[in-house]
Amino acid sequence: MSKLSYNLIIFVFLCLGLRSSAFTNLNTLSFEESLSPLFGDANLVRSPDDLSVRLLLDRYTGSGFISSNMYQHGFYSSMIKLPADYTAGVVVAFYTSNGDVFQKTHDELDIEFLGNIKGKPWRFQTNLYGNGSTPRGREERYRLWFDPSKEFHRYSILWTPHKIIFWVDDVPIREVIRSEAMGADYPAKPMALYATIWDASDWATSGGKYKANYKFAPFVAEFKSFSLDGCSVDPIQEVPVDCSDSVEFLESQDYSSINSHQRAAMRRFRQRFMYYSYCYDTVRYPDPPPECVIVPAEKDRFKDTGRLKFGGTEARERRRNRRQQRPEIESDPDERKLL
Repeated sequence: MSKLSYNLIIFVFLCLGLRSSAFTNLNTLSFEESLSPLFGDANLVRSPDDLSVRLLLDRYTGSGFISSNMYQHGFYSSMIKLPADYTAGVVVAFYTSNGDVFQKTHDELDIEFLGNIKGKPWRFQTNLYGNGSTPRGREERYRLWFDPSKEFHRYSILWTPHKIIFWVDDVPIREVIRSEAMGADYPAKPMALYATIWDASDWATSGGKYKANYKFAPFVAEFKSFSLDGCSVDPIQEVPVDCSDSVEFLESQDYSSINSHQRAAMRRFRQRFMYYSYCYDTVRYPDPPPECVIVPAEKDRFKDTGRLKFGGTEARERRRNRRQQRPEIESDPDERKLL
C-alpha cells in the first residue's frame, strides 16, 4: 500500500470517529423562520414542509437567499448538496457579509464551491475580509474527500470575537485566531448569511477556460437543516446591543472548540486536500499575514506562489494510487462515503 493510500485511510477513520461530536444538538430552522429570498425568485423552490430549498441557475438567472436578520457574531450552518455532472463555470456560495450596508468597508466570510467539467471533482475555497480589506484576500482552496453532488453534507462557519472556524461535516478545515496585528482586517461588524448560485464563467473553472454550458441546465443546489445562532442586531441602530450572553453561548458549544481528534483530522485534511494557501504565497505576501501559522509539513508541499508542487513524486504517487489502490480503499461502504 502506498503512503498516500495509507494517509487517506487514516483520514477516513479520523472522520468516522468525529461524526457525532460537534453537531448533534443543533437547533434547525424552517426557511420562513430564518431566511428570505434574495434574487431569482422563480428559481428558488421551497419544499412543501418549508425545511429545504432548491436554488436553480439557468441561462436567464441564478438565485439566492439571505438570512432575515444580521448577527453580531454567530454560527451559520446548512446541509448542502451540489449540482452533478458538467458544472464548469458554476459557483455555489455559502457566506456571511454586510456589503449591502457597508459597501466600502464590508466584512465577509466565504465558502465558495467551484464547478468543474464532467468527470472532474468540485473544488471549494474559503476566504475572509474585514473592513473592506479585499486587496488582502486570505483565500485557501481545497479538494473534498467525497462527491458533494451525491448526498448532503453539512458546511458551517463559526465567527466569534476571538476566532473563526470553517467546518465540513465534523471536520474543522480552517481556524483563524484573531490577533491584535490583524487590526480591522478581522471581521467585526454585523453580518447576514447568504447562499447563492451564479454563473462565474470568467474565473471559476481553470481560470475561465471552461464556461457554463446551459445544455446541462438547470443547475440545482439543495439546502436543508438550516442552523443560525448569534446576536441579532440592527447594524445602523444608534443604541448598541449587549451581545455578551450570545457570545458566551456560542463559545460554550462543541462547534466552538477543536478537540485533539478533530485537530488531527484538520491537520490531515490540510496536508492531503488543500492545494492553495495565501499563507505560503510568498510572491503575494513576502511576509505572511499575522494570523498565519506556518506549518513546516504544509509549507514543504507548496511553491512560492502558494500552489502545490505539481509533477513531483506526490503527483506520481497519487496517479499510481488511483490506478492500483482504489478497489482496496472503496471496499468498505462507510469509507466510500468519505472518499
